[in-house]
Amino acid sequence: MRALREALTGLRRAPLLGFLSVTSIGFGLFILGLFGLTAHNIDLALASVERQVQVVAYLQEGTDPARADVARKEIESYPEVSGVRYVSKVEALHDASQELTEFSDVFSDLEVNPLPASLEVSLRPGSRNPEAVKRVADRLRAYDFVDDVRFGREWVERIFSLRRIAGLAALVLGGAFALVAIMLVGTAVRMAILARSEEIAIMQTVGATEGYIRRPFMIEGLVTGLCGGGLAFGLTWGTYRLVDGTFLDLAWMPDLWIVGGVAAAAVLGMLAARRAVRRELRGLYDL
Repeated sequence: MRALREALTGLRRAPLLGFLSVTSIGFGLFILGLFGLTAHNIDLALASVERQVQVVAYLQEGTDPARADVARKEIESYPEVSGVRYVSKVEALHDASQELTEFSDVFSDLEVNPLPASLEVSLRPGSRNPEAVKRVADRLRAYDFVDDVRFGREWVERIFSLRRIAGLAALVLGGAFALVAIMLVGTAVRMAILARSEEIAIMQTVGATEGYIRRPFMIEGLVTGLCGGGLAFGLTWGTYRLVDGTFLDLAWMPDLWIVGGVAAAAVLGMLAARRAVRRELRGLYDL
């Protein structure tokens, strides 16, 4: 309790410095929060597209449906596969006429169905990456009655490239935020120590340990980081409410991200204060 009271007293002694530290950390984390919100919605969109990833094996003309059914059962046993649908020539023409309504007259006037029968292979979650999709496609090509295999290789690779880029950007921004937070809190704590150098010298004279002196400053750094994290949460939530339904339909970030972000700001504030107070106390000891 003593350390907490002294930490709050220290913040009250330099309210402007505390305010600047909190707002700087808050706006820094707010930028990270906006990126997190954007990345989360991009990830949801990519996941939706990813769920539609299929490998389609087009069958040669005249392939016996019984042979295709045997192949379907074999393909369903693949570890990467969640299901296989056999699409006959008639079903392929019907599906095409439903999806391409502007060509419905053309389809109705056809005397011969030009579309082939096919096997539509759906993949399990975790097996929709380019390597797994290509592996399944190569196995399908081994059937002698398969004429061609398609799986949209280019856009499957783009999905995973976008995810890797988003992950790298999050890592870079997170590291930049941590560095800025450490510098800001460290500066605030060093100035607080210098302002109380006479008081600290007296405490050292009467035998106070370094841990006893350091504890209030660490709590001060924790409170500063916590307030900055809370400010960032409020700004991010306000921006989300402003944009959602007005310009775009957005999904809010997982609660774990919010709690983790605020907690990380508090821990960073405490660690920065610990580092700064240790350095400044050494300087006072040397004096």
